[in-house]
Amino acid sequence: MATGQRGPEFRATTDTYRHIDFLRVTEEAALAASKWVGKGKKDEADDSACGAMRTALNSMAIKAKIVIGEGERDEAPMLYIGEELGSGEGPEVQIAVDPLEGTNLCANGTPNSISVLAAAVAGEGFLMHAPDTYMDKLVVGRECKGVVDITLPPRVNVRLMAKALGKDVDEMIIGVLDRPRHESIIDELRDTGCRVHLVPDGDLSVAIAALDPDAGIDGLMGIGGAPEGVLTAVAVLCTGGEMQARLKFRNDGERERALKMMDGDVDRVLRQEDLARGSVVFCATGITSGDLLRGVRYRRGYALTESIVMRSATRQIRRIETMHQDQS
Repeated sequence: MATGQRGPEFRATTDTYRHIDFLRVTEEAALAASKWVGKGKKDEADDSACGAMRTALNSMAIKAKIVIGEGERDEAPMLYIGEELGSGEGPEVQIAVDPLEGTNLCANGTPNSISVLAAAVAGEGFLMHAPDTYMDKLVVGRECKGVVDITLPPRVNVRLMAKALGKDVDEMIIGVLDRPRHESIIDELRDTGCRVHLVPDGDLSVAIAALDPDAGIDGLMGIGGAPEGVLTAVAVLCTGGEMQARLKFRNDGERERALKMMDGDVDRVLRQEDLARGSVVFCATGITSGDLLRGVRYRRGYALTESIVMRSATRQIRRIETMHQDQS
């Protein structure tokens, strides 16, 4: 277990900032949001997480720019798309963040609320500036890489996955966001005998869990947010899994916006390398315990966090438990 002290300044170098310093950013956001767990106040939780993450990023020796954030500048008071953060010294870094993935989960004290950040250094990696629309996603771990196809029916994909994993179909567990739009997918999967793990809010933590062979989730299917899809793609690159996706536009305005932001056919099947590529870093810290991580736990005089840190360059995946001692 790592023991961390929360100081006002996070020093960063090209050798170390990708790990511990970015990890401390998600830890700070998770600790701030955890004060609101179960209190029914999602806006206050989100504001606290955003503020803590912004402060942490500004104390790093980087020139950062938000490419996936809380919204456009006029819609988000903090961590808006295009916002520049950091000390202004050091490497230029693209940042994708979700300070509080699962605002309702945090407010209700239910599982799978996390704080997430992905980063790519200019010239070494790339994160797509995804349009704020929906995205149909298929996420599987490395054992199922190359055997699935998002254009095939879910019943076909789950059978292909079962064969690759050496399982019976009735042993498979697929995560699906619990929304009316997914009724047909859920029915189709259950008709095969497959088990469906319904996610009440926020598909990111379950998508990441699908990449972990020990998490008990074999894959993610269904439609969620496109910005969260970029964060998922970073984790996929780091773990050697596979992600396939298609944008799902709600109106003509979203399609026109995508045409201005993206290269190529906006209706094509996107792979993880379309959303993120090169040397990228992924960090997540649990706020409420769930499929991926344990949430923040308080003891007398300190708090415990559990996080996951990944690098695509080395395919290293670290789980870190940190003790945050009371500095008051």
